[in-house]
Amino acid sequence: MGKDSLTITDNRTGKGYEVPLRHGTIRAMDLRQVKTSPDDFGLMAYDPGYTNTASCESRITFIDGDKGILEYRGYPIEQLAEQGRYLETTYLLLNGELPTAAELAGWVRDVTHHTIVHENVKELMGGFRYDAHPMGMLMSTVAALSTFYPEARHVRDKAVRRRQIVRLIAKMPTLAAFAYRRSVGLPFVYPDNDLSYCGNFLQMMYRVSEARYHVNPVLERALEVLFILHADHEQNCSTSAVRSVGSSESDPYSATAAGIGALYGPLHGGANEQVLRMLKEIGSKDKVPAFIKEVKESGGEVRLMGFGHRVYKNYDPRAKIIKRMADQVFEVTGRNPLLEIALELERIALSDDYFLKRKLYPNVDFYSGLMYQAMGFPVDMFPVLFAIPRTSGWLAQWEEMLEDKDQKIARPRQVFLGPPRREYLPLEARSGAAALAVL
Repeated sequence: MGKDSLTITDNRTGKGYEVPLRHGTIRAMDLRQVKTSPDDFGLMAYDPGYTNTASCESRITFIDGDKGILEYRGYPIEQLAEQGRYLETTYLLLNGELPTAAELAGWVRDVTHHTIVHENVKELMGGFRYDAHPMGMLMSTVAALSTFYPEARHVRDKAVRRRQIVRLIAKMPTLAAFAYRRSVGLPFVYPDNDLSYCGNFLQMMYRVSEARYHVNPVLERALEVLFILHADHEQNCSTSAVRSVGSSESDPYSATAAGIGALYGPLHGGANEQVLRMLKEIGSKDKVPAFIKEVKESGGEVRLMGFGHRVYKNYDPRAKIIKRMADQVFEVTGRNPLLEIALELERIALSDDYFLKRKLYPNVDFYSGLMYQAMGFPVDMFPVLFAIPRTSGWLAQWEEMLEDKDQKIARPRQVFLGPPRREYLPLEARSGAAALAVL
């Protein structure tokens, strides 16, 4: 049987190196021994976007993109979405095991009784322009929470960490609903501790003058499922941002705000909005074939939004669950007029070798935007709805990073391609392009 190592031959020098393998990886630092001379810095791996670089060892989320598998702590996402509740899922992500009845009751109680935010947060919200984006308001107020809880900087104290984790998961829906209410000019609605996590969020969003807001159970369950599906997704852009900022031992509010900032981008949290925009531009079911033709002939200039994924090379398992859930939502809200276009787009694309060969299958964003829109959420709230549940995954990853003895402060290397060392010239001695650049 072969050894768990690689033998590398440097063709520049003819020298050979044996590099050990661990869990199918090599340590990047082991490449530093590959040098052409004693003063050579050593070999580095060049990987823009971290397409094939493992930045950590994790026990939280497993993805097999080729087989379309997503698991939290070993549990299939299909089972968690069908049988579980969101707060049960957060407990699993943070603790590694599903809670007992007593543990779940205590966890729900802790989260429920930390949903209120300080009154000064309302004043902070009031300082934003009337047309401020809800995601910008959410990011800012989450970061501001670090000033309300200064003990949060003691990240090596496990008890302190846990208090902040509870606070963040509890307050995120409150801050999100406040951001929405501010953006539409409605008064803030306080949490109702008699409601579920998702039911409470819906009443903070939509309650107007009712003495008691009655949450539709179908919509409540749909939001629960969507929150479970979005709770974590391994080392994506926003999770990497949280881990990177957290590696400096920053408080969790600042690290979570960094994750929200990453999620704010249209290539991450705004992807379902792009799907809706595409469906509206197509306009009708009969125009789908022409659009598909345009996608294929445009050389990448026209994209089929909501298809394909950086990780999944098969049908995104979350997309299948959302598609089934969408039928139940539309029975309550009525069918979204864009649904027929989406269904026809999926039907044609999945029967076309052009997309199948490129492994472009519907992802979680293809149907989630249609569901959110049918439930009354404005497009600006879509990334906010992503940030609420992803907070539990971010915090699980953040805490795991802090407890990992191999982790250090994030500090990537670069391949420097700038000018070599040169001498400073006084202004009057400069000429040509350099002088023009100064002017």
